[in-house]
Amino acid sequence: MCRWAAYRGEPLYLEELVTSPAHSLIEQSHCATRAKTATNGDGFGVAWYGDHPEPGRYRDILPAWSDCNLKSIARQIRSPLFLAHVRAATGGGTRRDNCHPFVFGRWSFMHNGQIGDFEHLRRPMESMLDNDLYSARTGTTDSELLFLLAMQFGLDHDPLGAIAEALAFIEQLASHLERQVLVRFTAAFSDGHDLYAVRYASDWKAPTLYAAPMGPSGGYCLVSEPLNDDDSAWVEIPDGTAVIVGENGVDVRLFSTQGTPVRKYRSA
Repeated sequence: MCRWAAYRGEPLYLEELVTSPAHSLIEQSHCATRAKTATNGDGFGVAWYGDHPEPGRYRDILPAWSDCNLKSIARQIRSPLFLAHVRAATGGGTRRDNCHPFVFGRWSFMHNGQIGDFEHLRRPMESMLDNDLYSARTGTTDSELLFLLAMQFGLDHDPLGAIAEALAFIEQLASHLERQVLVRFTAAFSDGHDLYAVRYASDWKAPTLYAAPMGPSGGYCLVSEPLNDDDSAWVEIPDGTAVIVGENGVDVRLFSTQGTPVRKYRSA
């Protein structure tokens, strides 16, 4: 499993999440306390928004704790909205293209979780993508493909609806192919304006998600595990929940794939 942190609010330096806290993301890369695997050393990445619609991004295959460039960048880059991720690979090789966050246009996306029997579902999932989205796929992870599938299903117009349809499609596809129906999905994604997060699992065992206020005025942080030992500051987001952090604060909603209309699988 992976660890990630995301922020939206008044501009902060990336180091406020990535390097400075007692349980910063770099600390979690070699000593996570609320994950099945304590070490998340299969690469890292950060995506941030500034003066352009599309996010900036920096990724590498080194463990986050050993990359001096990451510490330098985190100290210098200041952003109102950013995503950061350290990877513990459950599928796909250790290569830069498999490191989160993934980006397409103005969207950025990072994920902690897995798709059961992904090797048997990958090809029919890919066949649902239009040519431009299929061509945008450069890595081999289930996370990147799930992100592009959500783009195909309308992430631009209905972010939570597109994620729900993508997850429901995977569950129904697995059932149709008589494979394991298992999706574990705790993810953060953004269009540069709002920050979204979803915690969901088909077996109700989704990876953890916590939230807390951060920054000088109305900012909010979403993380895989708390960045410090102040338990009173962090609220655990329940399984089956979506969170939207926007201009007007935080909106928390129930999230489910049940009853989600799903388009039919098309053969390649």
